[in-house]
Amino acid sequence: MSLNMFSKVEEIKGVGPKTKEIMEKAGIVTVRDLLYYLPRTYENFTNTTRLADIRPGKVVVRGKISDLRIIRTARRNFTITEGVIHDDTDAIRVVWFNQPYRVKQFDKNKDYYFTGSYDYNRNRYQLTSPKAELASDVDESRAMGNGFKPIYSVKGSFKSENFKKVFETLRPEFAFIPDLLPISESSPDFVKPGCRADALFKAHFAEDEKEVKEARKYLAYEELFELILAANLNKRENQKLRASVIPFNAEKIQKVVKKLPFELTNAQRRATYEIFKDLEKNVPMNRLLQGDVGSGKTAVAALSAFAVASAGYQVAFLAPTAILANQHADSLNELLAPFGITVALLTGATKNKPALKARIKNGEIDLVVGTHALITDDTEFKNLALCIIDEQHRFGVNQRQKLLAKTVESAIGEEVISGSANSEANSEKPLKTSTSSKEKSAKSEKIPDGSLNPDFSALKKPLAPHLLMMTATPIPRSLQLAIFGDLDVSVLNELPKGRQPVETKIITELNFVDELYPKVREYLKSGQQVYWICRTIEDSSLSETISVKKQTEKLKEIFPKENVVFLHGRMKTDEKDQIMSEFASGKINILVSTTVVEVGVNVPNANLMVIMDADGYGLAQLHQLRGRVGRGKNAAICYLVSPAEAEPAKRLRVLEKSNDGFYLAEADLKLRGPGEIYGSLQHGAMSLQFASLTNTKLISAASNEAKKSAEEFSKSPELFQKYPELSISVKKYQQLTTLN
Repeated sequence: MSLNMFSKVEEIKGVGPKTKEIMEKAGIVTVRDLLYYLPRTYENFTNTTRLADIRPGKVVVRGKISDLRIIRTARRNFTITEGVIHDDTDAIRVVWFNQPYRVKQFDKNKDYYFTGSYDYNRNRYQLTSPKAELASDVDESRAMGNGFKPIYSVKGSFKSENFKKVFETLRPEFAFIPDLLPISESSPDFVKPGCRADALFKAHFAEDEKEVKEARKYLAYEELFELILAANLNKRENQKLRASVIPFNAEKIQKVVKKLPFELTNAQRRATYEIFKDLEKNVPMNRLLQGDVGSGKTAVAALSAFAVASAGYQVAFLAPTAILANQHADSLNELLAPFGITVALLTGATKNKPALKARIKNGEIDLVVGTHALITDDTEFKNLALCIIDEQHRFGVNQRQKLLAKTVESAIGEEVISGSANSEANSEKPLKTSTSSKEKSAKSEKIPDGSLNPDFSALKKPLAPHLLMMTATPIPRSLQLAIFGDLDVSVLNELPKGRQPVETKIITELNFVDELYPKVREYLKSGQQVYWICRTIEDSSLSETISVKKQTEKLKEIFPKENVVFLHGRMKTDEKDQIMSEFASGKINILVSTTVVEVGVNVPNANLMVIMDADGYGLAQLHQLRGRVGRGKNAAICYLVSPAEAEPAKRLRVLEKSNDGFYLAEADLKLRGPGEIYGSLQHGAMSLQFASLTNTKLISAASNEAKKSAEEFSKSPELFQKYPELSISVKKYQQLTTLN
């Protein structure tokens, strides 16, 4: 007998229509989904601490609770519920934030178990926001040997206990769960026959922390194996594609470099060289250019685009916003137009789009900078050879693939791909000799050396464009290994000369009058401008945050002589562009905005930023926002506004101490997990359920085995028939990690 992992949950005894509906809302459709719906935590009621013996950290205490009261704070819609927990040995203070219902939850004559963190906070030790369970219920479970209790995430009327009942029904079936991964002599010690069934059983029926740790170690390995296998299979598939070969013309490149208004950093020179070497190969480049805010990614992209356009091909430059697309188009045109490169802008607001798209299709435009308008079905290219995607995580996988698909069929005179073209020697040989847009119609008909028996049917196959993705969110090495497989990565880890680090300060609204407002006046008086970031557009009774519109009104009262204007993402494109243009030209003194200004906006005269409700943002996003100031020669400062009632979030302390994006990326990975490196919400979320991408030892083990399996599966695809579940998982991850 074996458990059918693909069976529907309603086939399980005790799962009726209502339970099925609740499970489906939680993403549980099959037996497999259910088995992998692990407890979010465990409560160990076997290790209860007497209050007299309590020490800082996570604790489980038992006692009665009294003196409950609600404290209203100065912060709108923010309450503190506090009380006293006591047993026969001592008493401690307990607090809950924004949970006023706690006052009526407890019977002062009954005992409860409280599970939470006991730490020094607000000038005293206290138990903060603990979970509470009636002692009599817990004691009954302990009597049956269930002192170590799994806690499942629940919604509505379906409680954690309901999940446990369902798993109890399935308990005899766990032994029949089939293995998922290929197991070989080189597999880690904990990957052996039956290891998957054992891990899932321990996860749901653990008796102690050790069993939980063992279960999660295997499941994390399994998850990493699937992800890395998918990335490696994609890499192998990509190597089968062919691309236009762009010869490196050092003389032309040097002329452009000499005209740059700044000196390239060593990191920029290294990155451009790596890109030029890729472009000379007849397999498509798949390179990620990652660099901290202000490290000069655009200059590297400009030189790459010039190399391709001056060789007679077209370049598409995809930007996430119209504001950024306009900015890129202006700077690229200023730099490249003197060298005969035709640059055009294509956004939703572009006038006379049909005429421009006709010119793109005819090959009259060398470099097209645009937003999503670039990937509409009616935007066609004559000979697209390079796609540059700025802030790649802002685009879904489908969007990137639509752009990459805009290649044309090869014509006579294009590269001839033969069986021998796969050799390393051939991959380095320039297969194309045309070097200017005037020569586009006179393609070389030279067949590359080594192609003794050219297959002319290949001339009708489309060539894949080279791909250069850029991100200002530095990606930790462990994440590169796990997600990007063997993707080539160029790193810009130097800032251009003259750039000053941004001073960062955590502040509360209590310090606005004495510290913040005087500093704002100081900057405004010297002719500099200010960003003021808010999380919401309009006030809401459901949110404590101050909105863009409300903050604008407030600042107009405080600074009546200044031009204060708000900006947010719901505005029409023309309106947003107009406001940003006025801010860039200095007509607006204080710009109150949502995170729409997060990416790419370059206003060197804006050197003070205030981020309201900074605790609500991730570390990477805060670093991006901070990168909007300090782009000129003047000193810049960024204020992170945190509520006075609580300690600032740990990530704010980290940001306050460092301007190093790579250090912050590692810290963000530890604090939040991988985030959306791929921007893959449109294609299924890459949410790792078990694996920590800071566990480099486990990643290395999974990587070694996944690479071996990738080679085996590539040679014999029929092997996947032995691993149907693995095949499904790998296909899902392949969609997420694919670049072409």
